[in-house]
This record gives sequence, structure tokens and C-alpha cells, in this order.
Amino acid sequence: MSASSRRPLIAGNWKLHNTVAESVELARAVLHRTPRDAAVDVLVAPVFTALYAVHEAIGDGSVRLAAQDCHFEDRGAFTGEVGPALLKDVGCTFVILGHSERRHVFGELDEAVRRKVAAVLSHGLTPIVCVGEKLEEREADRTEAVVLGQLDAALEGLDAESARGCVIAYEPVWAIGTGRTASPEDAEAVHRAIRARLGERFDGPTAESVRILYGGSVKPANAAALLAQPDIDGALVGGASLDAESFAEIVQAAIA
Repeated sequence: MSASSRRPLIAGNWKLHNTVAESVELARAVLHRTPRDAAVDVLVAPVFTALYAVHEAIGDGSVRLAAQDCHFEDRGAFTGEVGPALLKDVGCTFVILGHSERRHVFGELDEAVRRKVAAVLSHGLTPIVCVGEKLEEREADRTEAVVLGQLDAALEGLDAESARGCVIAYEPVWAIGTGRTASPEDAEAVHRAIRARLGERFDGPTAESVRILYGGSVKPANAAALLAQPDIDGALVGGASLDAESFAEIVQAAIA
């Protein structure tokens, strides 16, 4: 499968923003601006409390629903957690896992990410597995070691068929919410290394079929240049996804 055969994916991570009413309003605005027959997948990831209402607003059409995280168990004595079965019940089809804020703010370890990936796949949901290095790791020339180590840990125990059910998101920690963005060439180099590792761990067809997104201060001004790279198959968008018009421009850059 060539780069042109991988369907682009633009994901909006709304993080800890918006009430239920505000989330529904934004979701409807995104839906209104998303062409139904466009050759791109679009999804939004609101806060847990808004998931059901947003799904009711967007239905099962051109915009998909994602959760920002989940637990690896379906039920039990896990106060404050939400499992993949419950996310599927409210209409989620994707789950963001291992986001740098989960890793570095909340101390989430590779083992937890691995268990979550397996749990999400077991329910027929698509995990968006986030990997990325901190600034000091990049400056120490450890980008590939860190990123590929996180990738290996997250996909441990999976066979090729399960790996093909995943999406990978490369998000350099130093570029998230900072206004700094990896150059298209630097981002492409890491994406290429991720794809090569997928080929080593599984096989060539798996490596060529898995979509790899870029995340880190993606905005309309830089989206086209990033998405033009052969191994960048879409974007995990933070701040710009909170504005329907800006998000629509990024979606259009993926279609062009």
C-alpha cells in the first residue's frame, strides 16, 4: 500500500475544554464543514461527560467520535476510570492512548499503555497510540530511541493483524501547545523510522497500511506542508481543533 492509498485521518483532541452544550455546538460546526464524501477520516475527542451528547449530535456520518483515554478493564473497583466497553456503548470508534500529557503529567507508564491498546482492540475500537520525545531527549539525539521504544512497548504481544488495527501518532512533547512545530522534514524522518520499525516487527504490508499521524501545534498555516510528506498520514490536532473553521482548513489540507 502506497502513501496515496492510506486514507488521511484528522483527529481533534479537545482535551479539558467545553461544557456539554459547547461540545455539541462545536461538533455540529465541525460536521457542517466536513464533506460527507471527502477522502479523509475526521474525528473529534471531547471530554468524557460530553461523549454521549456529541454522538447524538453527529450520528454515524462523516465525523467519528473518539475518547481521550480509557482504562484497561471493563468493570470493577476502579474509581474514576472509564473502560473501553463503556466508550463503545456511547458511540466511540477510536480511543487516544499514551498521549504525552497522560505520560508526563499523570505518570502513565509504557505497561499501562500496552494494556490499554490490547483492551481497546479487543472491543473492536481503534487505538491512536501516541509516542514522542521531550526536548532534552531530542537535544541528546535520542529521538528515535525514545519514540521507537515507546512504540515497541505499546505494541508488545500484538500480531500483524492487530497492529494493522492501530493508528500511531508521533507528537514531539516539545511541540505540543508551545507553538513550536517539527519541520516537515524532521517529522517525516521520525515517521519513516516508525514505519520501518513496524516492518521489522511485523511485515511490509502492515508497515505500509498503518496510518501515522503528526501532532504538535498543527494549524492551518503548517498543515499542508506536513501532510505533503509521504509518511505523514494525518494530524492529531489540539488547540486548532477548538475552532471549527481552523479545523476545517486542516481537513481541507488533507484532502488537497
